[in-house]
Amino acid sequence: MMFKTLNNGVEMPMLGYGVYQTPPEDTERCVAEALEVGYRLIDTAQAYGNEAGVGAAVAKSGIPRDEVFITSKVWVSNMNYERAKASIDESLRALGTDYLDLMLLHQIMGDYPGAWRALEEAYHAGKIRAIGVSNCYPERLVDLCTLAEVQPAVNQIETHPLRPEHEAHANMDDLGVAHEAWAPFAEGRNGIFQNPVLAAVGERYGKTPAQVVLRALLQQGVIVIPKSTHRDRMEQNFDVFDFELTDEDMAQVATLEDPSFPRIFDHFDVSTIKWLLGDLVRQQQLGGATLY
Repeated sequence: MMFKTLNNGVEMPMLGYGVYQTPPEDTERCVAEALEVGYRLIDTAQAYGNEAGVGAAVAKSGIPRDEVFITSKVWVSNMNYERAKASIDESLRALGTDYLDLMLLHQIMGDYPGAWRALEEAYHAGKIRAIGVSNCYPERLVDLCTLAEVQPAVNQIETHPLRPEHEAHANMDDLGVAHEAWAPFAEGRNGIFQNPVLAAVGERYGKTPAQVVLRALLQQGVIVIPKSTHRDRMEQNFDVFDFELTDEDMAQVATLEDPSFPRIFDHFDVSTIKWLLGDLVRQQQLGGATLY
């Protein structure tokens, strides 16, 4: 396993298992199998509705809690101080753990400064070992890092060979924030699993295009959390530590960058923002609270 030392000294596995869109009834089985394969980073979120399955699998695995790195995320409907604070405790309850290794703000909108303050308090109280953000692009990340008391340790954004996010990566390096990729396989779009460039690189090492993608990201210092509900794919995705891509290989993978490839979840699209904020506004109406 490769590890990333975060800006507060916490060590985070660089290859993990994600449970986005894994049905709650399947999550415990999938996470149990991932742990058996060797994964020690499990990435979930409040919005996924499957924190309980993750917690049950970890508890039943027999693996000491301090050997499993659990990440969750505060959803947009909890994006103010009071609701974020309550939601952190609810995530801990659902996961059946006294602490989280990493908690992220899932979307940087609404009263995210208030939600960040709740993360900072939980961090100081020992409920969370590291805090960070997701879907936070360069200008907003600079803003947060400049004003926050506790610096974000991780930023999780869409990253894959079609959208490698070089500018965002350089900005994170400058700020001391670890880059984590969601959708490292671009959700299988553009035939990435059959891509001839990736296949040719992989053939030299007896590896699949998917394994080449993960290895390339790891060598760039990017944390990856591939997802599969099939054990054989989990095993393939984990089998990326016995080879190393050359500079020539990396240059070939870099040719896949496609600026025209649409973002899988576009945080610069007005309709997307309206949809996300709609969830926040509905929660505000139910709670009778104002945004700020």
